[in-house]
Amino acid sequence: MGKFVVGVQYIDLSAWILQYVWKMKEKFIQLLRKTNREGIEDLINFIEEKTDFFTAPASTRFHGSHEGGLLEHSMKVYEILDYKIKNNVIDLHVPEDTIIIVSLLHDICKVNFYKVDYRNAKNARGEWEKVPYYTIDDTIPYGHGEKSVMMLTEYIKLTSEEKYSIRWHMGFSEPKEVYSSLGAAYKKYPLALLVNEADLEATYFYDM
Repeated sequence: MGKFVVGVQYIDLSAWILQYVWKMKEKFIQLLRKTNREGIEDLINFIEEKTDFFTAPASTRFHGSHEGGLLEHSMKVYEILDYKIKNNVIDLHVPEDTIIIVSLLHDICKVNFYKVDYRNAKNARGEWEKVPYYTIDDTIPYGHGEKSVMMLTEYIKLTSEEKYSIRWHMGFSEPKEVYSSLGAAYKKYPLALLVNEADLEATYFYDM
């Protein structure tokens, strides 16, 4: 982890960052358990034992392109979506467990998806050295939102609203050929639109 300069002293933030990630992980698991959804413990076990969810990046070079970025992004989407629903002009009557599931797990398709590789680059002294970077290793080529839905339904039941919200959370980043389906989904389930908005805000307003 990096160091920040304060005056003439260097402060190593490694311990602080590790504690920050640990607290996010703890809250993430607490929220999932709060749903009381049948199969949620099996899902938590899968996430903890068989995936890199808590250490994976959220992308290769855009938002959250660092260790722990996926967890950080998912928690921020939850915070934003929870606020949006509770302060929306129209009461959408969205249950708390639904808010938790669609926000925290919308990007579960990204687990075991990125890997670290190395390339040559010049350092500050102009010397060549190997530096790490993230690449994609998609072993389950099943799309994005639809892949998340598929993975989740192996452990828990999702409502139709939850399936649509997770499937279409990418919004108009989807190919233009599916825009009509996207619009129909947002009209049928307004929550899906709010998930997309929360995802975008977490990506562009709060990326660390």
